[in-house]
Amino acid sequence: MTATVHRLAPAAVTLGSAVEAYLATFRGAEQASTRRKYGQILGRIAAEFGTGTGLDEISAEAFAARFGSQCADRAPATWNLSLDAIRSAAAYWTAQGWLAADFSRMLQRRKPRPDRSRALDAAEIDRLLSCEDIGLRERVLWQMAYETAARSAELLGLNVEDLDLTNRRARVRRKGGAVDIIVWQTGTARLLPRLLKGRNPGPVFVTDRKARVQLPEADLDEHGHARLSYQQAEAVFKAASGGATLHQLRYSALTHDAEDGTGTPMLMARSGHTSVRSLAKYARVSAEALARYQAERDPARRR
Repeated sequence: MTATVHRLAPAAVTLGSAVEAYLATFRGAEQASTRRKYGQILGRIAAEFGTGTGLDEISAEAFAARFGSQCADRAPATWNLSLDAIRSAAAYWTAQGWLAADFSRMLQRRKPRPDRSRALDAAEIDRLLSCEDIGLRERVLWQMAYETAARSAELLGLNVEDLDLTNRRARVRRKGGAVDIIVWQTGTARLLPRLLKGRNPGPVFVTDRKARVQLPEADLDEHGHARLSYQQAEAVFKAASGGATLHQLRYSALTHDAEDGTGTPMLMARSGHTSVRSLAKYARVSAEALARYQAERDPARRR
């Protein structure tokens, strides 16, 4: 049976119904994170202006004033993400004929502040990856995250059938939906079989207890354990690292690669980025690495 799509008449389009219609366009599993983030942002805006407010009743001046007062102290990245969500939705509403002009047009994106402290140093990485007081699941996830430089969400989405243990690689679905290959090293290769223990197809990283709520079959292993969520994995890592995030393992891997002289094509292959501009923030060389580089090439040292 084919679903019937009812096109809303412009006069009947309220902010609440427009938000729902826009979020419904994010259908794929790979878009779940974007749908969640954009949904939170647009939900706050709908609550602020009223879900029953007509789209064309919101003026650019009123929106700029309210958005500016609410988000004035937000970090540039948070400000820009909120603006991206609004403008993406506005573009959709305009294409549907529901909105005459984007009411966020008076606002400008903010230039992100340089952040050169995101990479953990090699000693801290070694300490985390050699922790004996954490579970095997975490040891495998952290080791794999650092060795592959993959996103944590990509690793948590892995199924046993995606793995090629012999060749130390796996198929992952990258941000945006593209299927790609990640490759790991000896540390992961030694730990991963212990975690799997001959398990049948299903999630690689699962919870310790059986799921208490109904979940899609694809997110359960043969024993009813659910796929490990990012929130759960992040909480364990933050506790062990003193507040660092799982994302910093990926950030650190790419930064350390760049400091060791790894070229851009290889960095892009490891990270899954499709643009050099996106990669650039990860491949920043630290002051310590720059000092080592200069010292090793100092002409006076060779005398």
